[in-house]
Amino acid sequence: QVQLVESGGGLVQPGGSLRLSCATSGIIFSRHVMGWYRQAPGKQRELVAFIASGGSTNYADSVKGRFTISRDNDKKTVYLQMDSLKPEDTAVYLCSARNAVTSRLEYWGQGTQVTVSS
Repeated sequence: QVQLVESGGGLVQPGGSLRLSCATSGIIFSRHVMGWYRQAPGKQRELVAFIASGGSTNYADSVKGRFTISRDNDKKTVYLQMDSLKPEDTAVYLCSARNAVTSRLEYWGQGTQVTVSS
């Protein structure tokens, strides 16, 4: 059974930091490009960042320089360090796993809420 379980969300003040984690099971972690998406109320889901098994990364322009994605292939876990948070970062953050061979987006987590507010 495949599971992607996010944690680490919460309420934070503008300028603060949060670290999200996505623990996986049931997938061959090293064969997947791991990503973080977010969806705010009334908005489309958007890609925040992704990381390949070798460590190459890509970020949305809106988070470059503030967010850092990383992965631990031994722990089968992907992280998203979020610094200098802004109110517009408020969203549900979802972990994803894309097959590196077929490029198919295969699995999603259930999401974790991040709220940036004073």
